[in-house]
Amino acid sequence: MDGKVALVTGAAGGIGEAVARALGERGAVVAAVDRDADRLRHTVDKLRADGLEAQALPADVTSGTDAESVVREAEQRLGPLEYLVNGAGVLRLGHVRHLTEEDWTTTFAVNATGVFLMSRAAVNRMLPRRRGAIVTVASNAAATPRVQMAAYAASKAAATMFTKSLGLEVARDGIRCNVVAPGSTATPMLTSMWQDESGPKHTVEGRLESFRVGIPLGKLARPADIADAVVFLLSDEASHITLHELTVDGGAALGA
Repeated sequence: MDGKVALVTGAAGGIGEAVARALGERGAVVAAVDRDADRLRHTVDKLRADGLEAQALPADVTSGTDAESVVREAEQRLGPLEYLVNGAGVLRLGHVRHLTEEDWTTTFAVNATGVFLMSRAAVNRMLPRRRGAIVTVASNAAATPRVQMAAYAASKAAATMFTKSLGLEVARDGIRCNVVAPGSTATPMLTSMWQDESGPKHTVEGRLESFRVGIPLGKLARPADIADAVVFLLSDEASHITLHELTVDGGAALGA
């Protein structure tokens, strides 16, 4: 991946930060994108301190104008875009009857519409060059119902099918589109779901009252575990893989 340009959304923390670091360690030049400009610059400063090539490009993925402008700026500053990772995401918890319209629209704006807007902007740059790879970070919840996660699960299902449909459209142009579906991963998004010190135990062991099995491997994923899967699907080692969904959840969805 030496010298190839990778744009990563949601790069200020969590899985997005881990993906940016993993790509940088493999020689990619990273355009790090996030709405939180301060956290993003702090993350990029850490990457640069470790000798990795990265630039902070604050943007809101829910804005079509921002999506187009940040892809354009990334190419102007760094060169032709080779990789896109849709890593930005939000989680709004609640039983459906208690979700607000704002919960629903915000969840879909980031998790689904943001994937559409960023992917469209990137693909339009990749098509004339007839090369490129896109990975969308979705969730195992896209295929497995979760209590209090209806908006999140539905948005991730939409992002998953969008990415596969896009991949079908651009396959003959040499562009690959794949999905990584994480399970419970040690990030602030996961810890926000825990109500007390029993959270980690219940996540690993499961909870019958919420119809949730545990994690057969007996541990949470690290952000780096998800990043490794993303990097693989972007890499030349996956050159004949497209429209694929790679679940990285320690067996939590029982292969669903």
